[in-house]
Amino acid sequence: MITIKTAEEIEIMAEGGKILAGIMKELEKMVKPGITTKELDKVAADLVLSYGAKPSFENYMGFPAALCTSVNEVIVHGIPGGLKIKEGDIISLDLGVFYKGFHTDMAVTLAVGKVSPETMRLIEAAKEALEIGIKQVKAGKKFSNIGKAIEQYAKTQKFGVIRELCGHGIGKKLHEDPQILNYIKKGESEEIMKKGMVFCIEPMLTMGDWQIKKAKDGYGYATKDNSLAAHFEHTIAVTEKGPRILTA
Repeated sequence: MITIKTAEEIEIMAEGGKILAGIMKELEKMVKPGITTKELDKVAADLVLSYGAKPSFENYMGFPAALCTSVNEVIVHGIPGGLKIKEGDIISLDLGVFYKGFHTDMAVTLAVGKVSPETMRLIEAAKEALEIGIKQVKAGKKFSNIGKAIEQYAKTQKFGVIRELCGHGIGKKLHEDPQILNYIKKGESEEIMKKGMVFCIEPMLTMGDWQIKKAKDGYGYATKDNSLAAHFEHTIAVTEKGPRILTA
């Protein structure tokens, strides 16, 4: 069942989302060759706690950290550790915040130092895919419009779209109904967006195929063909005026 948030609840989520966006900006500044993913996680956790909030991901389904750090072919849910990111890598930072009883969730993918033009094109396309998906958010429209728009754009850019992972509803629970697909699926539910719904849109694009496998850490997911992957995410509320990005 898709929950409808009150105006007051959405304002609380917007507060949490603003905190989350600010923390993400601080983490982005730290992404440089030589830093370890564990160092990024430590800063993320400390900043979340400094706002009187809690990391949404820590201990969620056994995840042992606050921040997901997914490098190169790892798409999502990479566990932070001793890995030092290096020039030419790309890294997805995915962070959730639990604030005043509600979760918000966002992700960005960043280039580490100088990367190839094609790698940068992948990152920019994934970011653009998120913006295109958000533009489909409107009360009365089908959720399937989001995935359709994302997939159609990705095809024009010659990038793959991950199918086995998707966006999700969010609120008092980190993952709620509905699932927000990033592609067109035959027989997909024709659920309609309504004012007060809040969910995460998170396109994941690859330079290769869409198939996935477990990452080496045993928790995250990587591309089966080891091609690079980029991931962006925002928490969105449906309002009378259209989409409201709560993690802006």
